[in-house]
Amino acid sequence: MRTEIHLPPDVERQRLLFGPNDGHFRLLKAELGVNLVARKGRLLIDGDEPAVGRALNVIERMLEAIDKGQAYVAEELSTLMEARGEEAERCRVPGVIFTDRLRIVARSPNQAEYIRRIRNHSLVFGLGPAGSGKTYLAVACAAEALRYGEVKRVVLTRPAVEAGEHLGFLPGDLREKVDPYLKPIYDALDDMISRRQLANFTETGILEVAPLAYMRGRTLARSFVILDEAQNTTPGQMRMLLTRLGEQSRCVVTGDLTQVDLAASPQGSGLVHAVGILDGIPDIGIMRLTGEDIVRHPLVKRIVAAYDQGDRKAADR
Repeated sequence: MRTEIHLPPDVERQRLLFGPNDGHFRLLKAELGVNLVARKGRLLIDGDEPAVGRALNVIERMLEAIDKGQAYVAEELSTLMEARGEEAERCRVPGVIFTDRLRIVARSPNQAEYIRRIRNHSLVFGLGPAGSGKTYLAVACAAEALRYGEVKRVVLTRPAVEAGEHLGFLPGDLREKVDPYLKPIYDALDDMISRRQLANFTETGILEVAPLAYMRGRTLARSFVILDEAQNTTPGQMRMLLTRLGEQSRCVVTGDLTQVDLAASPQGSGLVHAVGILDGIPDIGIMRLTGEDIVRHPLVKRIVAAYDQGDRKAADR
């Protein structure tokens, strides 16, 4: 696997990163078995995917420390590499997700089970109300899988048609059109990945954010794919995305079946249709989160419960 990262623009910070006589990089090469080449303001990292992931994380930590005015010595670098290795061994702790910036712990048994299913299934549907963690935990699992070399990229997508607004009528270029729809995903990523690394991942294509329509005709291999707000897909769109999955890919589809914004009836939702026909197929997990799993303001639980009660009364009438 090969990845790259931007080097600091000034020579002094590069010197601190490389170490005396490039000693920091020689230690990284020897301990992790990676090859490091500095070229035209970028650092190329080659090696096995787990080793490249560890090297990238160690270098990110070094750059953050250097930006704060700290300098590394060989002993500190060895300790950092050992700590990253120990953390990698812990990355399968039930109900705990390790990302670059946070250790994320499930807040309910359902959330812990959701994490388990994402780790153990190629395709998982995460259904639940706002605030139940369905999208946030999916993004965290994607960041973890990328960090430890289980996938080579993360693809985040959402249907860009909500409440009657079509993408083509929004102002701006593609990025400006899509960003408002994907703001919750960006917010989650900002919690889990340093901004420097996030910018690097975006520029090099390791992290791809695109509207659902741009997935057509592609094969997504060694990727962690997240389809958010899937209740607003049509059955055709859902089928299109699920058949894009390539070798060693994983996919999490999230949505709230009570928040369908399609012009047609909720029964026209691709998420409703997919859950109905795919339930019970091996290697597909379906997780239904509830109001009890909401981790936002305590009032949100009561609001969700009140709306659910109102829906039941309306159905009874």
